[in-house]
Amino acid sequence: MIQFQNTIKLIILVLCLSATNRLNATVFSSTEKTSQIPVETVVDKIRGGLLGQMLGNLNGIPHEMTYIDEPGKVKNYIPSLPAGAWTDDDTDFEWVYIVEMQKSRNAFLSPDEITSLWKERINRGIWCANRYARYLMDIGFKPPFTGYVTLNPWSEFNVSGQFLSETFGLVAPAMPQTAGRIGLNYTTVAIDGEPAQATQFFTTLIATAFIESDIHKILDAGVAALDPQSKLLQIVKDVKNWHNQYPKNWEETRRLLKEKYTLEGGGMRDRNGIELNTGAIIAALLYGEGDFPETLKLAFNMGWDADCNAATVGTIVGVVYGYRKMMGQGWQIIDLYRNTTRENMPMDETITGFADRIIELFEMVNEENGGKKVVANQTLVYEIPVENPAPVKNLISLENQKQQMKTELEQTISNDILTGNRESKARAAYMAVCFDMAADFSKKYPRQWKEACFQLSGYWKIMAVIFQDTDRSFKRLVQMGEKFKAAGFKSPNKRFSERELYEDTTVWKDPAELY
Repeated sequence: MIQFQNTIKLIILVLCLSATNRLNATVFSSTEKTSQIPVETVVDKIRGGLLGQMLGNLNGIPHEMTYIDEPGKVKNYIPSLPAGAWTDDDTDFEWVYIVEMQKSRNAFLSPDEITSLWKERINRGIWCANRYARYLMDIGFKPPFTGYVTLNPWSEFNVSGQFLSETFGLVAPAMPQTAGRIGLNYTTVAIDGEPAQATQFFTTLIATAFIESDIHKILDAGVAALDPQSKLLQIVKDVKNWHNQYPKNWEETRRLLKEKYTLEGGGMRDRNGIELNTGAIIAALLYGEGDFPETLKLAFNMGWDADCNAATVGTIVGVVYGYRKMMGQGWQIIDLYRNTTRENMPMDETITGFADRIIELFEMVNEENGGKKVVANQTLVYEIPVENPAPVKNLISLENQKQQMKTELEQTISNDILTGNRESKARAAYMAVCFDMAADFSKKYPRQWKEACFQLSGYWKIMAVIFQDTDRSFKRLVQMGEKFKAAGFKSPNKRFSERELYEDTTVWKDPAELY
């Protein structure tokens, strides 16, 4: 009997070791064209990445915008979700997209589809570049126009390129270029320029973490995904150098980062911008050395938009860890994802249910790219096409973008001012101001221009975010406000609260009642 029991124990031990080895053996085999990765490894890492994203986001909320001048002093941190997870903008934008992508079996939703989703489901719990993009949709703009810097002043620096991208890295394991393309299809709804570079940087880090656990090599892959002119290259280089100089002193690296990349005196751009927050993420990854709780704690203490940053590092290190390892730590985690923000979305989602959607989408994307699920050496594996990290979107200067849009749209603007309906007249007036054409149209078509301006002024939400976001002001928003003042626009008499902006569904109001 004792011998039988020992035999059973030995069999159980061998099975457990076998399962562990399969999970740890990230790449089963590889050729120039494909990599074979065990199915259970990919699934485990997708689940781990999503859980890490939620832990970083929700455990990071108490630290969001709390440590600006000085770093935080969090000493002890144990990841937990004792009441489950809930929707927050670090995860719920992507959730809206993932649900629709799964339903339509399409990884690249069209601008029309994205605009419809926003109008139906994304109307509250939105800020900065995303809120501005949403109100541009009210006057008929669609992505990617809603994210162009010329039209959306927030999009030049906002961290949405980072914190709305992580889930798309999970959709494309080991396929960094695909991850970047999918991510950019959605983040450029509200951002442009360097923040778009951040999208392809972070999606590449996440896609690479499925096949590489060394943080330095993961960062190298991200660097390869950046346009050679991207300022993020210098940020990565600086933080790596500071880490090498002060390997045991993250506070000094944080001080040097703040000193070099504070651009607007500690204002909104320096809290919500890509420069300091990207640097904070890189520092947390380097000093965290692959340890999940330590990396998230560092992301909290680095400060600035800490919950976004912790969500990003949580996704990367969560992929490296995998779900089983994370759930084996004794952390208190309830499998629930409560919908507290998004209209017309499921109310009974779970963390694992969300992950199931991502897994299904990965299989679809992999097959579309030429991959498949096969048996190799008695193991079920995903055969994934090899992709080297590379930029999929290049930078364009603001002036070139503005001139190109002006050339392409000038006739449309003119026609809409003369013969358009309310929405198209308002949109034309908005573009004319942004393209510095307002004075010309005012002289050429004085009556029609006045009517177009009247119609635009009735779109009270876009007027409010142009003129009333004074507590979040930054250089480009101030410049935008000055342009509109010069064209004869002014702030509504009433200062609208965030609750009014979110809950009042009236799109256009009589300007006589507003001014």
